[in-house]
Amino acid sequence: MRAVWLNGFGGPEQLVSGEAPEPVAGPGQALVEVAFVNITFVETQFRATGAGPYRPELPMIPGNGVGGVVSAVGTGVDPALVGRRVVSSTGGSGGYAERASVDAAGLFPVPDGLALDDAVALLADGRTATWLVRSAGLVGGERVLVEAAAGGVGSLLVQLAKAAGATVVAAAGGPYKMGLTRDLGADVAVDYREPDWTDRVRGAVGGVDVVFDGVGGDLARAAFELLDRGGRMLSFGLASGEWADISEETAQRRGVQALRPAMNPTQLRGFTESALAEAAAGRLRPTIGQRFPLERAADAHAVIESRAGFGKTLLEVR
Repeated sequence: MRAVWLNGFGGPEQLVSGEAPEPVAGPGQALVEVAFVNITFVETQFRATGAGPYRPELPMIPGNGVGGVVSAVGTGVDPALVGRRVVSSTGGSGGYAERASVDAAGLFPVPDGLALDDAVALLADGRTATWLVRSAGLVGGERVLVEAAAGGVGSLLVQLAKAAGATVVAAAGGPYKMGLTRDLGADVAVDYREPDWTDRVRGAVGGVDVVFDGVGGDLARAAFELLDRGGRMLSFGLASGEWADISEETAQRRGVQALRPAMNPTQLRGFTESALAEAAAGRLRPTIGQRFPLERAADAHAVIESRAGFGKTLLEVR
């Protein structure tokens, strides 16, 4: 079958298209005919440095999120799954390929009325955004700042926070991305590349009650200063390459909370199902900004790292 191999850690050129052995559905597994692959920023970091939650040996087929149709199941798995549209994590490897064997217990059936590519785009980002909004305990009328609001998670946070009754401030890079966040429901959009962006936020809404921080670094530290007493900052990513690094003592002195919440496996499943159901009902819309054929996985990684793209980046396998 066709696949993309990671031969060494480094630049996107380390991702090379080639052939791979056909996977089979072992006990407790399902074989998925992959149509779309979800690429996350964490995968680009792993490719570049080897750092991350995965520890496979090289060469390897990367990819942790896939969507397609179940074509076979192993022993102990309900044969009624064959023919079902599903999305699933792979456990960290094997996703950049025409077929993938996955743990059948980790499959998520795609609800009727939801396009498969939208479901794949929601697999990681949808559960993350849903979990963050629940963890923040948003109440109507609060002011929420979403960093990188035109990104995969950010674009969903804008919608979910707005649906919760918040006044949403979207921080995005450039006029096009700012316009996108307004289309998604943001009340205020600012360009975080401008040196006075925090002044613009204060001029529009005063301070904020919640910051969703997926960037870290200087941007997150500036956003932290916008929090009013009683506010919460939830950090879930480090697109800048570093966490905000705000000490508990600093947060206490300001009368705010700097949180890095964790999601357990039960919550992961529940939040994924919730995101898929909301999208099927038309209340949540993933933004798919870039699509690349499987063989161009290296180009997809390069776009993500350059910050030139927006929304979610998918690989199309067939």
